[in-house]
Amino acid sequence: MRWRAALLVAAALPAAHSGGATTMTQHAKGSFEVKITPQSPTTDPTLGRMDLDKTYHGDLEAHATGTMLTAMGTGQGNGVYVAVERVTGTLAGKTGSFALAHKGVMDHGAQSLKITIVPESGTGALAGITGSLNIIIKDGGHFYALDYTLPQ
Repeated sequence: MRWRAALLVAAALPAAHSGGATTMTQHAKGSFEVKITPQSPTTDPTLGRMDLDKTYHGDLEAHATGTMLTAMGTGQGNGVYVAVERVTGTLAGKTGSFALAHKGVMDHGAQSLKITIVPESGTGALAGITGSLNIIIKDGGHFYALDYTLPQ
């Protein structure tokens, strides 16, 4: 259980320091398309598992694949999802990959969503990346806003 607490603390820390130099938060935005494919049904109809296939456009030009798990509560507007995805492509001219961890909760219709870059998941020119991603759904489209830091 201690490692879980350590992971949660690490994900919540502000921008990292690299070699004594403070990194500056960068911002990226754009749109994305997502294809969600349900997997074999479970014996419990309140649980679900889906594969994710995403394409990001804009400041992040990338492809991502992942898995999402869902659980529905009783009554309408109650449920949760967790997901992980590996994003591979180019961010602000830097090529590599990183993983995102999602946690979304709906409580009587009130939504909360947290998407964090998994610590130490960056590869290539994106090694050391930290940050978070917000999803905006507007006028039927999917958009993202990514706040991140990279070591200098």
